[in-house]
Amino acid sequence: TGKCYHTFRGHSAEIVCLSFNLQSTLVATGSMDTTAKLWDIEKGEEIVTLSGHSAEIIALSFNTTGDRIITGSFDHTVAVWDVGTGRKGLYMLLYESTRYLSSKLLKKKEKKNYPYLFTQLWNAMTGTHIATLTGHSDEILDVCFDYAGQRIATASADGSARVYNAETKKCIAKLEGHGGEISKVS
Repeated sequence: TGKCYHTFRGHSAEIVCLSFNLQSTLVATGSMDTTAKLWDIEKGEEIVTLSGHSAEIIALSFNTTGDRIITGSFDHTVAVWDVGTGRKGLYMLLYESTRYLSSKLLKKKEKKNYPYLFTQLWNAMTGTHIATLTGHSDEILDVCFDYAGQRIATASADGSARVYNAETKKCIAKLEGHGGEISKVS
């Protein structure tokens, strides 16, 4: 019907990312105000504010069971949060070579020499590095897993998307045809 059921208010700056849990009972929002918020979809109410990053949150996602949420920030860190308590369970500092999560931070002259052509995979429970996915010729702007956890998709400023086998970490498909950058993949 197109009817708006709820308007969620509470961030003090722009909301730049959001994610539904798989049960579609919660939505998480990440903001330029350095916080993420969890919202009850049915009631239209804020459940908890996730505070702890020192810069904007630009990426977030629920795990497949919906009991954890991961946030990525311009402060060069990734945090894993308990959905029930709002507590931060694991905090990872990204390596210097992967410090920028978006091209918005890069100046044109810096972009030439920046190693932005890969995606790092981390174990969200232990913080250990698993693999590096390569193949793009320009910055990777978005990454996601399929719901079964068997494939990883990447979107790039090079105008292509790639699909990788999550077990072998090998590229199984290169999707080309856009005339410009691909900023989101799902």
